[in-house]
Amino acid sequence: MELKVRRVFTMVEERRIESGRVADVPLRKVATVAILENPYAGRYVENLSSLIKASPVLGAQMAAPALSAMAPYDVQSYGKGGLVGIGGEQEHANALLTTVFANPFREAIGRGDAWISSMTKVAGPGTMIDIPMNSIDDVYVRSHYDGMSLVLPDAPMPDEIAVIFCLANRGRINARVGGMTYAEARKAKKG
Repeated sequence: MELKVRRVFTMVEERRIESGRVADVPLRKVATVAILENPYAGRYVENLSSLIKASPVLGAQMAAPALSAMAPYDVQSYGKGGLVGIGGEQEHANALLTTVFANPFREAIGRGDAWISSMTKVAGPGTMIDIPMNSIDDVYVRSHYDGMSLVLPDAPMPDEIAVIFCLANRGRINARVGGMTYAEARKAKKG
């Protein structure tokens, strides 16, 4: 199956001050969104493997603009999600967001062993979605538990799926709840 991508766009949020404290490094969050035609809108299909098999190409197409928008920063956290128009079902987005979709992002980043948090739902245009994010090296790095809230004013239409991948260059500004640090996670990965 070849996925029919109707639109792709990238959003950037950069936080510089939190609670009156200026960050030593701004927190940059990037979301790349692909709006696809849902090939299964309006009907039930038992086997969704064709979506899964087609998703790595989509992941590769989305990774390039996401990483470009992160420059000059390295990626420290990620998350993924999807909105399915009301003509489809939640499982359609989940089929597009498996590990095979995410692996091109990991390859483009150059690492990323940690499980990737995700959120999907069926919704109409303009519905907000919160994409959970965590450290790319270890899901237990508490400073990197964060997210990105998105509203797509004209998506998803009933026959669309909005596939979303988010990246960030650091943990939360002023994070101070303890646990493993990002530096400790990186050191453990390097062995």
